Amino acid sequence: MFLDFDGTLVPLAAHPDAVTLPPRQRRLLSECHALWEGAVALVSGRHLQDLEHLTTPLPMTLVGCHGAQWRTFDGNRHALKREHHDASRIATVLGEFCDRHPGTFFEDKTYAFALHYRQAPQCQDACRDIMHRLQQAHGRHYTLSEGKCLLELRQAGCHKGRAIEALLETPPFRDRTPIFIGDDSTDEDAFPIVNAHNGISIRVGKTVGSKARYHLNSVEEVLTWLESLLSTQSR
Repeated sequence: MFLDFDGTLVPLAAHPDAVTLPPRQRRLLSECHALWEGAVALVSGRHLQDLEHLTTPLPMTLVGCHGAQWRTFDGNRHALKREHHDASRIATVLGEFCDRHPGTFFEDKTYAFALHYRQAPQCQDACRDIMHRLQQAHGRHYTLSEGKCLLELRQAGCHKGRAIEALLETPPFRDRTPIFIGDDSTDEDAFPIVNAHNGISIRVGKTVGSKARYHLNSVEEVLTWLESLLSTQSR
């Protein structure tokens, strides 16, 4: 079981720091972890440290920054080599941009820069413009993706599909049928990998153009489906 976090397991919030892991979700993750003998992972664009803070003390596999960082089921932490490539310059440009556009903010996630405009939707075009210009200037080293009220430059080569494919080669995920649930454009990298392993790929919300084979409408439907799956599997 592979799960995206924001917008899949928990509702989106105005600011990433406002998100918590409610008791219902915490219980579901604990039960999934026990039932599938640890073969459960959160696969997120969040920094690994954020995921650890949100899920403590759950002992589960965590994948952060679209696969650039991960913590295995035994608690060991790993990370790809960081490619700096003017990272400090990108942070400076985005900081100055956000100062000029109140309501926008950016995250430096070590391997990615995420520019948010959920609280300033009127700045969407300006956000797209600055991120496209940064991608053009640093395109060999960063990939640009657009999500729900955010744009993200992430280190080239980091995406959720590769992260899941790597986990499927290791215990406790090896030789199991994968399920992946995600709600955003960055999750589309993972759906073809899951499909290639004859797994179950589920897109939450928007489905137009999605490579996922199945669909759920909301976080609430995800939680209800997981509860139903647990009930069936535990009999």
